[in-house]
Amino acid sequence: MDHRRKKKLTFFTIGLIFLLSGVEYAVILPTIWRYLQTLDAPPYFLGYALSAFSLSGLLSGPLFGLWSDRMRTTKKIILFANCFEIIGNFMYFMGYSKWLLLSSRLVAGIGTGAGSSIFGFLTRSTAPEDRATVFAVVMACRQAGLLIGPAFNIFLRLCDFQLGPFVVNKYTAPGLFMCLLWTLIQVAVVFMYWDLPPLEKEKAKESLRSESREVEDEPRLVEDDDDEEKPLMGPEELGGSYGSVVTSNPPGCDVAAASNNTLNHISPPLSPVPPESHESPAPFKNFSLSREFLREEVVVLLASQFITLFNQTVLETMVTPLTQKYFNYGELENSVMYCLCGVEVIAGFLFVRWLSQRFAERVILAVGLAICIIAGVWSLSFMVNPLGPYPWPLTEFIIGVFLQVLGLPFVAVAQVSLFSKVTSEKTQGFSQGVRRSVGGLATILGPLWAGGLTENLYIMMGVMMALLALLTTMLAVSYDRLVAPAPEEPVDDVDNCA
Repeated sequence: MDHRRKKKLTFFTIGLIFLLSGVEYAVILPTIWRYLQTLDAPPYFLGYALSAFSLSGLLSGPLFGLWSDRMRTTKKIILFANCFEIIGNFMYFMGYSKWLLLSSRLVAGIGTGAGSSIFGFLTRSTAPEDRATVFAVVMACRQAGLLIGPAFNIFLRLCDFQLGPFVVNKYTAPGLFMCLLWTLIQVAVVFMYWDLPPLEKEKAKESLRSESREVEDEPRLVEDDDDEEKPLMGPEELGGSYGSVVTSNPPGCDVAAASNNTLNHISPPLSPVPPESHESPAPFKNFSLSREFLREEVVVLLASQFITLFNQTVLETMVTPLTQKYFNYGELENSVMYCLCGVEVIAGFLFVRWLSQRFAERVILAVGLAICIIAGVWSLSFMVNPLGPYPWPLTEFIIGVFLQVLGLPFVAVAQVSLFSKVTSEKTQGFSQGVRRSVGGLATILGPLWAGGLTENLYIMMGVMMALLALLTTMLAVSYDRLVAPAPEEPVDDVDNCA
């Protein structure tokens, strides 16, 4: 199978993995609270169960990234991580007790750590100018999973039968369903995923192939020239002529250049093909955590990751109580609202994918941040205390949610793409793991913050606006540094000699 087909199948499999992660979130979340109630769990156990999933992913991400950087392989890591997803979801299906359910989310969350290895792989196998486009598509796949996930609950809630010693009902069925889907993904990874060589190595191979094709043609031309010259030149004349060419050059670099050119014309040398080893000799040689992550531009991007996800999870937590308070919405109306938000997010990622081919990432990041600020001001003005008779509060609420969701793809894609460029490519897996851990911390703290302040929205949203103001200041101060470092020019020894 040729390299291009392998690359397409590999990227397709990565899309399936992120799609499934979105489906899992959308399938588990709507029923987990009622499931815990059937197991006599106290109300605070819901926060434990949701935070456990993010916590284990937060811890496993850098470890899986470190593994991929050292071994230069991702396929084995994905297969290993998916085992935790399969086991964790099967434990969720078993039920029995609230502690087993809590443990199931903790185990399944370990599997999400493979995402850092995947982002590191995408960084090494894509050109910098295409990276934002690829990341936008991958993130859109997860949002697509969030969009279609609720549709699976339509038939999962109808389950009511016995499977050996286990009861399959609308609460346990999501665990069994996700266990089967992750098992199918394992098969897809085995047969449709390849550890592709880094982009630089692939370019080197292409150049070697083109050199080889030229070499196959050149000897015939040399032989034809020799055949024509043989009757005109004797062995002595040929030797004297060759000697005069060599001795007539002045000493120094010109001699080396002329002799090399002559020898290359007769028989161009073939560069040795680099071995296809996925192990890196020392990716962390001279690596320093402070030098890598305490640089100004890196701190700005990590702050962007944290603040964006913190505000997003706060919004997700507060929306349902607000719709119940002001509009008396139930599960159906909220499901429709989340579905429409999912469509908007997917459209936003596709638009950012197109936009990233025409504008720099820092421009896209600034635009997304401006949208988030407008959304925050609107929410403080109208969503916290809706004004006017009934149609107006609903319109104000819809506009506020639309603006909040609209800014997410801009900020998310731009900061991930920029982060991959301003950090070392040799340690991308570990760096992406750190980035995802920062995001995991935000997804843990966001719901906790929103859950405790649902009756005091001014404080809740005031802190969100303060964080956005802080991020805006950091972006303005460090705007000039948010660019990919210039590639080093190769030094030509012959040109230096001239």
